[in-house]
Amino acid sequence: MTRPVLAIDIGGTKTMTALVSDGEVLGEVTVPTQRSDGPDTWLTNAHAAAERWYGEYDAIGLAVTGFIRNGLWSAMNPETLGIPENYPLVEKTSALFGVHALAMNDAQAAAWGEYRYGAGSGGDLVFLTVSTGVGGGIVVNGRPLGGLAGHFGLMQSFGDSSSYLEDQVSGRWMQAEAARQGFGAMPAPDIFNAARNDETWAKAIVTRSARGIAMLCRDIQLVLDPAEIVIGGGVGLAEGYLDLVRDLSIQVPSTIRSNIVPAKLAAQAGVIGIADLAGR
Repeated sequence: MTRPVLAIDIGGTKTMTALVSDGEVLGEVTVPTQRSDGPDTWLTNAHAAAERWYGEYDAIGLAVTGFIRNGLWSAMNPETLGIPENYPLVEKTSALFGVHALAMNDAQAAAWGEYRYGAGSGGDLVFLTVSTGVGGGIVVNGRPLGGLAGHFGLMQSFGDSSSYLEDQVSGRWMQAEAARQGFGAMPAPDIFNAARNDETWAKAIVTRSARGIAMLCRDIQLVLDPAEIVIGGGVGLAEGYLDLVRDLSIQVPSTIRSNIVPAKLAAQAGVIGIADLAGR
């Protein structure tokens, strides 16, 4: 058994701090991400959560929403989580915890987690998370791609430069659309419940989201031709959503139809993936 790694997953709504070894989460603490606090406070809160594992790890992996390059953290879509541009995440984390740190986008880390320990079959893999926003990660030839690779939520439709894909299909969009139609700022789980109760407006919102993801899968297949597209996230794994994405994908010619599978590691994919990378 290799020495455990501390993994921290900072997302738009929650932060998970976990001790991970060989693809297994030995313990975890999850707290809300208070958007107004900022990254210094988010790291301080993670440090407090990790005190129970003091001395048990020699490395830290950070899986975060947004964009990482050379250890610097920036927001890709501030609507998901506002981050100061080029925040020195790796440097700050190493100084606070006193150990080596590695950082990667959370969906990129989750892609690696699914490839190594989850739904991957050993071939090229694309991971999509449909949640507060829409993110993704790509594994090609046994290697995770970093930088901008996989930020599918920021893709735009041809001829439409005013709206990101995640602003048309994500959980945040679903909530805003329900409010726009006069049903209040209803969170995505409640919209799914209404759809299962045959509420026409809710079914239309869920279907519109699923259609956007089905078309994204088609485009990914055309560009990368992965062995599978793994879908996770609170919206992506909601009851009935993946089946709807598959049903809508049937409209695509079979030669370019994706092998769409559910994520197996659920909310732990990011911490498992980044821990595996940080421990190497």
